[in-house]
Amino acid sequence: MSDLGGLWGTLYEASIWVIPVLVGITFHEAAHGWVAWKLGDDTAYRLGRVTFNPFKHIHPFGTVILPALLILVRAPILFGYAKPVPVNFQRLRKPRRDMVLVALAGPAANIALAVAAAGLLRLWAEFYGAREAWPADMLISALWLNAVLAVFNLVPVPPLDGGRVLMGLVPSELSRRIEANQNRFLLGLLFVIFFLPLLLGQIGVDFNPFAEFVAPIAHGLASAIARLFGLTPV
Repeated sequence: MSDLGGLWGTLYEASIWVIPVLVGITFHEAAHGWVAWKLGDDTAYRLGRVTFNPFKHIHPFGTVILPALLILVRAPILFGYAKPVPVNFQRLRKPRRDMVLVALAGPAANIALAVAAAGLLRLWAEFYGAREAWPADMLISALWLNAVLAVFNLVPVPPLDGGRVLMGLVPSELSRRIEANQNRFLLGLLFVIFFLPLLLGQIGVDFNPFAEFVAPIAHGLASAIARLFGLTPV
């Protein structure tokens, strides 16, 4: 029975994250494409990426396999990614300014989803009282996940959205240099988040940049949104 209980717990844990993950990445990527379209670049629109159909944005490994593995091993963080929406920044009406607006659209969509989740959670509490139920657990997951997506994507490292914002604010020459080295920045980010903590852990050093920097800010954002609706901070 204990094995069945453990299996049920894992399935339940996965079930309360599936919808938030799919909705969160779909709205995030669709928002990038929609804002780019409205600002002059219809690349994403022509490719059918300005849509709320999650199958247009799902990355087989980043959206399905990686988060599932992290849930199964009960990892302390949930991480994943979707297929990036293609944007031709040179087609935007004001490329440098509009690059910032397109980049901010994704995190803004996640913050809006976090607010919506908190609002629905408050309605659930009003109508059904106790929050301990699958819909409530799913909405709490949606609130937390979207706060994490918003905060993490605003880290000013390319190719994250915060990196795009940075590129739109720094001088043009420096922006071009940053863009030319995006892959190196990405590898460095993955190394610092995933591999460096493992390496330092082997010598007894506790180092988790996600837990120390991203998670506290995301927790503060999620708790602030919860308080807006009179809910207990998450």
